[in-house]
Amino acid sequence: MAAPGLRAQMDSLLLQLLRDLEELEAKRAALNARVEEGWFSLSKARYAMGAKSVGPLQYASRMEPQVCVYTSEAQDGLQKVWVVRASAQTPEEVGPCEAALRRRKGLSRTPEPESSPAPRDPLNWFGILVPHSLRHAQASFREGLQLAADMASLQIRIDWGRSQLGGLQEKLKQLEPQSA
Repeated sequence: MAAPGLRAQMDSLLLQLLRDLEELEAKRAALNARVEEGWFSLSKARYAMGAKSVGPLQYASRMEPQVCVYTSEAQDGLQKVWVVRASAQTPEEVGPCEAALRRRKGLSRTPEPESSPAPRDPLNWFGILVPHSLRHAQASFREGLQLAADMASLQIRIDWGRSQLGGLQEKLKQLEPQSA
């Protein structure tokens, strides 16, 4: 009697697995398109600015990450991967910006600890007026990074679905000999 309910559960799990696989394939195609578009735009920027103007020699000596990748476990036990823009901005403190006392003869300053500056746009490494194609390349690679995180979450969900499906198949095999 439990076999029809088990079969219905298997069917719904299998349909969800097929939908996830179809979505994964679509995201893979979109990721390939974004990466291809990014490299093409980067090559256009190198052509416009000169091959030596866009390359590793222009990278900053100290690089700061622009994004962070996080994982978390959802309520159903599945892990989710997402990308968050890194920001070194801290909430503003209440009070004056300068820790100083004003006196008639001048300003007496108390030293403040230096805060880390907000992450700078890496496009500034290549000059102030960068071509649109370089900005387009950056945007394409950022979109690709988000797609890669989505694909990782989807792959985790697919693996979980496959393991659940295998468990249900084992239960069904154990129930079938008893009913025959």
